[in-house]
Amino acid sequence: MSDDSRPAPAAATAQTAAGARTAAVIPAAGRGVRLGPGAPKALRTLGGTPMLIHAIRAMAASRAVSLVVVVAPPDGAGEVKSLLDAHALPERTDFLVVPGGESRQESVRLGLQALPAEYDTVLVHDAARPLVPVDTVDAVIEAVRGGAPAVVPALPLADTVKEVAPAGAPGEPEPVVATPERARLRAVQTPQGFERGVLVRAHETVTENVTDDAGMVEQLGLTVVAVPGHEEAFKVTRPLDLVLAEAVLARRRLNDGF
Repeated sequence: MSDDSRPAPAAATAQTAAGARTAAVIPAAGRGVRLGPGAPKALRTLGGTPMLIHAIRAMAASRAVSLVVVVAPPDGAGEVKSLLDAHALPERTDFLVVPGGESRQESVRLGLQALPAEYDTVLVHDAARPLVPVDTVDAVIEAVRGGAPAVVPALPLADTVKEVAPAGAPGEPEPVVATPERARLRAVQTPQGFERGVLVRAHETVTENVTDDAGMVEQLGLTVVAVPGHEEAFKVTRPLDLVLAEAVLARRRLNDGF
């Protein structure tokens, strides 16, 4: 791989001829303070390999994805490029590293700006979801190519959810004000998939109340659809999540040679 990218493989050329190309953008500029002191969250190791590499491999595992754009910390693009060079990645996939911004939204926007014009479907994936199965990635892409402007993988909630009023001070009891109907609620994961033009427009026009990229598209008045997520696509946010991720990875390696 060169400093910026690996030459496009023949498979990607064939995909271009078919008129449908998909790229994945992975914002990896966050510090991940809830995991405690140390390296940025995306560079924490899982099974001896940085989580970011696992997340990149998860996107590249889909034969529909011919480009993965990694958005590095603003001052860490060189380190991330070296990291990619040091690990085995699929030869049929192109890789690009660009510096990110101060917020996740800005980093995704910078990743979008780096995409070549021929990519019309875009995935946005959390580097902290290293174990998303390829079937989930493919289901999101298929739904976008089927005409949905935005797609999220999602899971039904196992727990009852309560809406509460803010407490007067941290640690004080919070009064419950409502119990939403759990059957209508979903826990949303990534990768989230988009028609490229829709996502670009969302980043150009939505600046407030941003929770995720799909929420930005909702603010445009467009429909976001959900496809089944997967329990192994959880986000590694706290130390206990790392323990669970290590267990999942160990099981995969034992059973599947992952």
